[in-house]
Amino acid sequence: MPIIVNLDVMMAKRKMSLNELSEKVDLTLSNLSILKTGKAKAIRFSTLEAICKALDCQPADILEYRRDSR
Repeated sequence: MPIIVNLDVMMAKRKMSLNELSEKVDLTLSNLSILKTGKAKAIRFSTLEAICKALDCQPADILEYRRDSR
C-alpha cells in the first residue's frame, strides 16, 4: 500500500506510549494498534485531528504517500 503510517515514529519523538495516546484520543488500544501497524483501511478526520492534537503534529507527520515501485 502506498500510504505509510508513521504513527510509531511520532509517538517515539513525543515519548508517548500507546496506552497514553489511547487515553488522550479516546480510542481503543486495538484500533490504535491497527492504525500504528499500517493495517487500517481508513481513518476518520476527527480521529486524525485528535491524534495530531495529542502529538502536537501535522497530518503529514503521520501519513506519507510513496509510489508503488511497479
